[in-house]
Amino acid sequence: MSFTPLHDRVLVRRIEGDAKTSGGLIIPDSAKEKPQEGEIVAVGAGAKDVDGEHIVMDVKAGDRILFGRWSGTEIKLDGEYLMIMKENDILGVMA
Repeated sequence: MSFTPLHDRVLVRRIEGDAKTSGGLIIPDSAKEKPQEGEIVAVGAGAKDVDGEHIVMDVKAGDRILFGRWSGTEIKLDGEYLMIMKENDILGVMA
C-alpha cells in the first residue's frame, strides 16, 4: 500500500470484536455495532504551528487505538475498508 495521510491525519484499520456473547450466542452482522478500536496503518507528518514548525504526532504506525463512534471517513483502499481521521479524533492508545 502506498498511501500516506497528510498533516495530522492517520490511516486506521478497524479491529473487529468477537462475534459471540459471553454466554456463547452468535451475534448476526446486522446487529453488530462498528468497532471503535483500530490499528494505525500510517501517519502523516504532523500539523504545523503558527510559525510553520511541525508538531510531532503522539501516535505511530502499529499503535492500537480507541476512537469516537462517529470519527473519521471510511475509504476503500486496495480492496480493504480503512478509515482516515485526524489525530485529535483518537481517544487513547491501548497498551
